[in-house]
Formats: sequence, C-alpha cells, structure tokens
Amino acid sequence: MADYIYLLQTRLTPYQQSALEHVRQVAKARAMTVFLVGGAVRDLTSGSPIRDLDFAVQGNATKLKKELQKAGGVVIGEDEPTQTLYFTFPGGVRLEVGSTLWATYPKPGKPVYKAAPILDDLHRRDFTANAMALSLNDGSFGLLMDPLNGVADIENRELRLVSNYGFIEDPARMIRAARFGARLGWQMEEKTRQRYENAKADNAIAALSTTLHHYELEEVFHEEDPLRVLKRLEAEGWAKVLFPAWTSSKANEAELDKLRDLIGRLESMGISPDPSAAYFPLLTAKLTPKDVADLKKKFARPGFAEQIPALEADTKEFATLFTSKAAAAPSDAWKMLFAARPEAVLWLAHTTKSAPLKARFEAFFNDWSQARLKIPYQLMQEMRITPALPGYNELVEKLFFAVMDSKLDTPEAARAFLEPFSPPAPPPPVNMRRRAVKREAKVPKPRGKKAAAAVADIDLAEGGDTAASAPVDGAKAKGTAKAVAVAAKAAPVAAKALPVAKKAVADKAPVKAAAKKVVAKPAAKKVVAKPVAKKLPAKPVAKKAAKPVAKKVVAKKAVKAVAKKVVAKKVTKPVAKKAAAPAKKKPVAKAKPAAKKAAKPVAKKVAGKPKPKAKR
Repeated sequence: MADYIYLLQTRLTPYQQSALEHVRQVAKARAMTVFLVGGAVRDLTSGSPIRDLDFAVQGNATKLKKELQKAGGVVIGEDEPTQTLYFTFPGGVRLEVGSTLWATYPKPGKPVYKAAPILDDLHRRDFTANAMALSLNDGSFGLLMDPLNGVADIENRELRLVSNYGFIEDPARMIRAARFGARLGWQMEEKTRQRYENAKADNAIAALSTTLHHYELEEVFHEEDPLRVLKRLEAEGWAKVLFPAWTSSKANEAELDKLRDLIGRLESMGISPDPSAAYFPLLTAKLTPKDVADLKKKFARPGFAEQIPALEADTKEFATLFTSKAAAAPSDAWKMLFAARPEAVLWLAHTTKSAPLKARFEAFFNDWSQARLKIPYQLMQEMRITPALPGYNELVEKLFFAVMDSKLDTPEAARAFLEPFSPPAPPPPVNMRRRAVKREAKVPKPRGKKAAAAVADIDLAEGGDTAASAPVDGAKAKGTAKAVAVAAKAAPVAAKALPVAKKAVADKAPVKAAAKKVVAKPAAKKVVAKPVAKKLPAKPVAKKAAKPVAKKVVAKKAVKAVAKKVVAKKVTKPVAKKAAAPAKKKPVAKAKPAAKKAAKPVAKKVAGKPKPKAKR
C-alpha cells in the first residue's frame, strides 16, 4: 500500500499543503473529523496531477466558512443542499469542503440528502476510484479507507460504477465518465460501459439537474487540457447538452497550446498558477459576446466568473511593477515573480508584446536559474561553512542572488563575501597518547615448605638478608636489593632445581653430571671464572661472583638464573660462612654442611680442568 503521508508531503505543492493544513486545523477546532476524498485521493494514488482538493467533514461544513475565510480562503461558491463550500486559496489552490452525506433518489436526478458517517458517504459516490478517503485527523493521519476496492480499479485504469443504477439516479455521471476518460485515458469497465450505453439510449440525460448541469459545464475550464475534454464531450453528444453554442471550433487552439507549454515552464520553476481563468478567453475566442456572457452566468461558482475579468486587471498591475526600477536587478525581478499572483505572471508572460518584457521572461527561464550552479560550494567548505552552520540555507539564498546579479565574478569577491560568515578555525587537537609502559610478567609466589627453603638458600648464597650483612654504602645496598628482588622472582624455578642438586651431593655423584641436568654449560663457564679458582676465600671473589649472577638473572631465563645461583652457593663457600655468621639463630644455617661437601669437589675439578680462556 502506498505511503500516503509521504505522498501528501511530496505530491502536493507548498500552497496545496498550506491549504490542507488550514482545513485540518479549522475542523479540529470545531471538533469535526475531516477527510480528503474524491479526485484528490485518486490522483495521489494514480500519480496524476492534482488539480483541486476535496474535503469531507462529519458535521455541517458550512459552519467552517468564517474560519476558512480568516485563514486566507476566498469563497467562490456554495451549495446549500449538499452543504458544500467552494474556495480558492493563495497560490491558485481550488478546494471544496462538504459534509458527509447519504443520498437517496426518489426520482432520477433528484437526490435527497441526510447526514451520514464517512463510509456511507463513500458508498453514494459515482465511481469506485473516487470512493476513497484519506484521514486527516490526529491519531489516524494518512489512513486510507477504500471500502469498494478502488485501488484495484486505479491499477487497471478502469471506471466502475459504485451503484448499478448510477447513471439513472444521477445522469451527470455519464458526462463525468466521458470527462474522466478524456483526462485520464481510462476506459469504462465492461458492465459499466453497458449501463452507460443503455442510459444514453434511454435519454436518461434529460433528468439532469440544473445544479449538476452548471457544475459539469464549469468543470471543463478547470481541466488540464480543456480542449481535449471538450472534443470528447462533442463526440459523446454531451457538449450540446451543456452549451450548444460552444464547440471546439470556437476555441483558439494554437494559443491554447502555447499557454499549456508556458504553464509547464512556470511549474518547472516553482510557480504553479491556476490556468482556468486564462483558458476561458482562448476557449471562447470565436463565441459572440452574448454567448460569452450567457456562458458565465451558467457557472456553478459565481466567483469563478468574477476571476476572469479580474485577471486582466491583476496582469496590468503586475506589468507596471515588473518594468519599474524596483525590478531592475535580476534578483529583484526574481523575487517579484515569486511574490506576485501566479495567474498574473502566467497571463503577462503569455500576452505581452513588449520586447524587454519577453527578454526578461526568457532570462528568467534560461539564465537566472543557472546561478545556482555557480554557487562556490567548494570555497564554502574550505572556509568551514557547512550545512550544519546556523542560517546556512539563508546564506545560500543570498549567494544565489549575488551570483545572479554578477557580484561574485572572481574568487576574491566570493571570499570577501563569505568572510563574515566563516566560523573561526577549531583549536589544534590535543595529543592524548600515553607512553607504553612495559609490564613485567607476574611470577607466581612460591608455595609449600620446599619452595620457601629454596628461596632461603638463594638469599644465603647472595649474602643473606640486609640485617645480617656487613654495612655497605648506598650504591652497594641498592645493587644488593635489586639482586635479592630478582632472585625472589626466580624462586619457583629454584625450588624445582634444588632437590636435584641435593640428590647429586648425597650420592657423591660428579658435579659435572649434576651441572648438565641443572646448569647450562655456558652459565657454568661464566660463573667458574679464573679469579674464582685461584682465590676462593677472598672477598673480591664474592663481589665478582655476586654481580654477574644478579645481572644475568634479569637477562636470561629462569632456569639459567637458578643454576647460576646454585653453583655460586657451592663455589663461594667462605663468603657464605661470613655472610651467614651473624644470623646463627636462623634455621637456614642447617644447609651449610651440604654446601661444604658440594664446594670441595667443585674446587678440585675446576682446578684440574684446562683453562681455555686464560689468554686474553
């Protein structure tokens, strides 16, 4: 199903939307439900041009007369039996506001009306394509009511009678069928065509009421192509019924074609005139003045007859203004064209013989509108003037008129024009990036008694805790603390390596074999250095042995670090004794005998080995 809210917003002109909103608000203030009905809904659905708007309110529509006049509507006619008001609104908008009614026909062409809800009103209409309503009320806005499936007939481009006796009850429907067929290019549905031919043969048109007779006569002038409709009515024989003296041969066909072309050009520029009054003199160009006067008297809307002579006066007034100094600049003339009555603009453009005026209209259609293509949008972007800026649309309109008046022919002129509207440059972005901080891997804390004992042995090998060690200066204390911290991290690995070393000592196995399992060969060579082999008991040996161990624990894997510390404990036996002397009360001192046994064989074997790195 079509989205009728979207269609109302896009298919109606701004003037038609304004008129529709006025009717909505007036009906709402009167607590009346209001619907868009008839041809407007049909044309919205089919995509045909929307010439007028028909509204139906549940209640007496004549009570809305004063409020609609205050809203800008001009009453051009009124029908008391159907409680219908005919208006014109600014912008050439024609509309009808009537009450929802039910009709009965005691005699052909003589309906009796009574108030009824909207669905009953739809069932009394002529064709199914016209028996649709669109709600304009809060809570149901845009809701389509189609009780007779008119949408299907619109898709099939067919006219189908709502009632089987439609042509007999209201003979005006035969004229309407011919008129709709000429305008829309639709055909009558098969059974409808049979009923049409039967009613025509039975001369049912003789029962045509005077009101509907005059209504159908006037409607020809409101058609988009009235001459084509008039020719179709002549072919069907209905032109003689409406006004025998008026035929298609009485019209100025060449001027009508020019006028219709001009209407299309104006609509493409955004000016939508109601051409009905302009059509009248061209359609009756060859009629006698008496026939013209009689024709006007038969119109159902007396206000339309008054619009015809008023068009000449409005056009003369506009021509005087359009040729004055007030419209000297192209931008001023442009604004004047859009501010004037569209019907006056149409008739002046069609009838003027003045060369300067013709040149101005040609410039309006061909040259002035091209100024929009020359608006410096790229420069606006460079100057930070974007659609998000307040007043952007107004600025674009100013630029459009400035370009039209040739005031921005150079980039310098355009930049100078835009400078007051350019916002200040934003401050430079603040660099919020932080330096990446290396996070050390978390080492799990040692668990169990064996792991705690291993940590204690490592501490003794590196010189004991700070309370038991000899006093040193600040630099040495800091280095010792770092070594202890690193050793603590390697404690879990040491806990695993310590039992292997103890087992090797107990069984008096070669230290070399234990070192292969626990200590990597490069680590053993570096720890058992040449000065260590010569002077094991001396203090310098402890310094040299402790420092490399502390450095390499950080650089290498945990397994190598543990191995170094185990070997260091064995090699630096005298140092371990001195460091552990003040802390006799601690239970860790029980590990000394094992250190002695392990240290002796290491010392012997290291001394007996060849020294490949002695020459340096």
